[in-house]
Amino acid sequence: MVMTKRITYLILLFSLCTCISCRKFLKETSPDEIKPETTDDLTSLMNAEAYPYQDAVNTFVDLLTDDIQSNGQGKLYNGDPDPSYLSALQNGTLVFNWDPKMFDGDPILSLGTDSYSIYYSKINGCNVVMDNLSKVSGTDQQKNAILGQTLFLRGYYYLRLVTLYSQPFNGKGIDPNVSLGVPLILSSTVTDNYPTRNTIAEVYAQVEKDLKQAAELLKANFTPSTAFRAGHVAAYSLLSRMYLYMGRDQDMDSVVTYANKVLAERSILTQLTSYLTTAGLMSDAGIYNTDRSPEVIWVSGANPTIANGYFPSQGYEKPPYTVSASLQSIYDPGTSTSNQGDLRYASYFTRWYSNGYYLNYTGKINSTAKYGTNGIRLAEVYLNRAEAYARKYIATGNATFSGNALSDLNTLRASRYDTRNTAYVPVNITDADSLFKFCQDERRRELCLEECHRWVDIKRWGLSISHHFIAADGSTTDVTLPSGSLVYALPIPFTAINRNYKLMQNPR
Repeated sequence: MVMTKRITYLILLFSLCTCISCRKFLKETSPDEIKPETTDDLTSLMNAEAYPYQDAVNTFVDLLTDDIQSNGQGKLYNGDPDPSYLSALQNGTLVFNWDPKMFDGDPILSLGTDSYSIYYSKINGCNVVMDNLSKVSGTDQQKNAILGQTLFLRGYYYLRLVTLYSQPFNGKGIDPNVSLGVPLILSSTVTDNYPTRNTIAEVYAQVEKDLKQAAELLKANFTPSTAFRAGHVAAYSLLSRMYLYMGRDQDMDSVVTYANKVLAERSILTQLTSYLTTAGLMSDAGIYNTDRSPEVIWVSGANPTIANGYFPSQGYEKPPYTVSASLQSIYDPGTSTSNQGDLRYASYFTRWYSNGYYLNYTGKINSTAKYGTNGIRLAEVYLNRAEAYARKYIATGNATFSGNALSDLNTLRASRYDTRNTAYVPVNITDADSLFKFCQDERRRELCLEECHRWVDIKRWGLSISHHFIAADGSTTDVTLPSGSLVYALPIPFTAINRNYKLMQNPR
C-alpha cells in the first residue's frame, strides 16, 4: 500500500512537471523525496507514463489528407442547419484548409492537435523510467526488459514528432543534415537550458539507435503477453517503417532486412472473409481487434471511432467531414452479395444510412473497444517491403525485385478479398512506374485512417492534393497543398513556442 501511494505520487509529480513547466522540460523539484524501489515499481510507472494509452492525439491528422472530404454543416429534418454540427465544422476548418496558423489558438489545441506536448510528455515518462533503472532492485533481465520497452517507445514518439513537425527526410531540396527536426531530450535531469531543435538527420539517427538497441534487448529479455506491450518484433517493424520514411535508395535494403526479420517470425495475415457472417454481413470487430486479428503486432491509443471534435455522432445528414469520394473510388466493391470483392471497403469504415448513404470514419476497431487504431500490423510490413522492392526495381531494372514486390502485394490482397465463391486473381504489373503507383494505391487502401500513414506518405512522395471546403453558409473554397509545401512541416503549437524562446517555428 505504501509503495502504491509512492508510485501514484511519482506519476502525478512528473505529469504535473511536464504540463506546467515554463522554463524547463521538467519543473525543478526535489527528486530524492520519493523514488521507485523495485523493477515492479518502474514497470507500473512505465505502463502509466510511457505507454500511449488513452491519449487523444492526432485526431486531426486525417483532415490534412485526401482521405477526408468536407460536406458543410449538417441539416435538421426541416432543412435548417444543425447547430450540433457547427462546432465540428469550425474545429476542422483551419486544419482542413492547411492554414499556417492552425495551431495558434487555445480551443484547437484541446481537441487532440497538441501532439507536440503530448509526445514530449510521453518521452519524459520514458526518460524518467530509464534514469531510475540503476537505482532500483531487480534482475538484469527485468531491467533490460524495461529498458527495451522504453527505448522502443521513445523511438516511436520521436519518429512521430519528426514526421509531423519537419520536412520529409528525403524531400526535394531538403538537406536532412541542415533542415530542422525536433529537440532531442534524452534525460529527465532538470537543467536551466532551453532545448533547441536538432536536425532531421540527428533525430532519425537517435530513433535508429533507440530502436536497434530496443530490438536487441527485447529479443533477449522480454516476451510480451499481449499486443498492448511492445516486443522485439514491434521494434523490427518500426525500423522497417523508419527506413522507408528516410526514403533514400540505400535505405531500401534496410527496409527489406527488417521486414524479413518480422516475417520470419510472424507472417499470418488476417483473412477478412472470416469477418463475414453466414448472411454475408461484415462483422464490426475491426482489423485491430486482437481477439480476431492475428496480424496485430502492437496496438495503442484511444479509440478514434468515438465521436470527437471533428467527427461527431451521426445525425440526419452527412456530418461536416467524412471519408472522401477519392478514397472510396480506389476499392473494388465486387459484383454482388456473394462476391463483395475487396472486403476492406465493407470492413474499414463505419457506415451511416440516413437521408442518403455515406462512409463516416474508420471502422478498423469496434466503437465500444477500449483502445484504438494506432500501432503496427503485419499488413504494413508487407507493404513496406513491397514498396522497397518496387523502388529497387525502378533503380535496377532487375525483374526479381518486381516479382518480390508483386508477391508481397498479392499475399496481402488475397487476404482481403471475398474468396467464398470467387478465387482471388493476382495482379501482374511489369512496368516499373505502374508497379510503384500500384504500391502507393495499395498502401492507401490498406492503411487509411490509422497511424498518420497517409499524411506521411503524401509528404515523402511529394504529392500535391486539393480540398473542396464547404462553409456553414454553403459557400465553397478550393485549396491546394502543393508538392513540397511549407505546411508539410506542421507549425509547432504556440504553447510550445511560448514556453521556449529558443524553439524556432517552422517557416510558414
